[in-house]
Amino acid sequence: MPTPHLEIPKSFPPFDLIRLLQTVFEPAKGERTCVLIDLDDPTGVKDFAFLKNTNLTVQKYAHDIFYQGLNNGAKKTLALTGGDLYAYRTTGGSNLDLDDLAIDIHGNHLSFEKDIYPKYDIILCVSTYSATAPLTASAKKHGFRGATLHGLNEIILKTGLAVDYNEVSRQTEKLRLGLTKSDWVEIDFEVTGKKATLHLDLGKQEAQKSHGLCRGKTPDVANLPAGEVYFVPTNASGQMPMKFEDGTLALLDVKNGRQVGGSFLSGNAKTLEAHVAKLKRDPVTGELGELGFGTQLLPFSGRDIQDEKILGTVHVATGRSDHLGGHLTPDKFAEKINATHDDILYAPHKTPEIQLKQVRLHRDGKIQVVIENYRPSSYLQNLLA
Repeated sequence: MPTPHLEIPKSFPPFDLIRLLQTVFEPAKGERTCVLIDLDDPTGVKDFAFLKNTNLTVQKYAHDIFYQGLNNGAKKTLALTGGDLYAYRTTGGSNLDLDDLAIDIHGNHLSFEKDIYPKYDIILCVSTYSATAPLTASAKKHGFRGATLHGLNEIILKTGLAVDYNEVSRQTEKLRLGLTKSDWVEIDFEVTGKKATLHLDLGKQEAQKSHGLCRGKTPDVANLPAGEVYFVPTNASGQMPMKFEDGTLALLDVKNGRQVGGSFLSGNAKTLEAHVAKLKRDPVTGELGELGFGTQLLPFSGRDIQDEKILGTVHVATGRSDHLGGHLTPDKFAEKINATHDDILYAPHKTPEIQLKQVRLHRDGKIQVVIENYRPSSYLQNLLA
């Protein structure tokens, strides 16, 4: 008897900052917390001047929901201290290192390394670009815990951040156990009538999970919304389609674990030319450093931070991988600005031109289909039963 297709819940509980912080961190009495935002000009945090810019919606959520939420009740209820707000200069790319300069609401110039990282127990970063990689490295150095919530919008607030992360953790672990220690994964695509297959070697590694819980004294940073099982590939080969930000479609060639070139399909040919030139100047920018599977039943938000966590989607990331247990650190890039970790998400709303025909893995001597046409297979659905 076939397993019925899993459906997104029709309603979610109201967002509750106290519940979220309690569930994710189980904070101890007196732990000190702060909120970080990014601004093109970080001096704009002084006297909350940035709130006058209606384009800064993510930063406004940081102020209204997290900063004010902490100081108008959550801090007292959870017996936390701090509740401060700091701004840093926008990095311009996903997971690029942060400048050391941080500015507080009084306009004071401070140092992350001296004044913030060593003095806070829980750091919440609500930003334009993901800061998960640099904050994870700093957490291991200084001993704090944290969460990154880049690209926050109303849909994420009402769905991906409103769920019970105890349940997310349980469901993600069920899927992790069904995917772990795989030999390889293959992804079949079709785009503009052309077929392609990407083969990723996993070397029987233990699968990891982003499940939203960041408890105890172990330094760590949760990426919220969470709900993902992921691997750091040991090698990769074949072809993978890519939809660039301007809508250009290309088919990229992958050899020895890296993108090495590609063929133009549609859009602006110069976009692909620029990407291939970057691969030649700085080859590690094309290294495949992550393979991830979403585990949650959520609506698409238009932001990868939530959409890559949705069951039936798959993403491959290039570049920096040290925050995931990989070897690629920022110092290995030819140019500092290239030391990003860039997710390439395959999802029906984002890449409708790209058909995700099938995703299958080889594990315990068997081949298991895990996704077909952006739908979780019976194998995945049975794991969740």
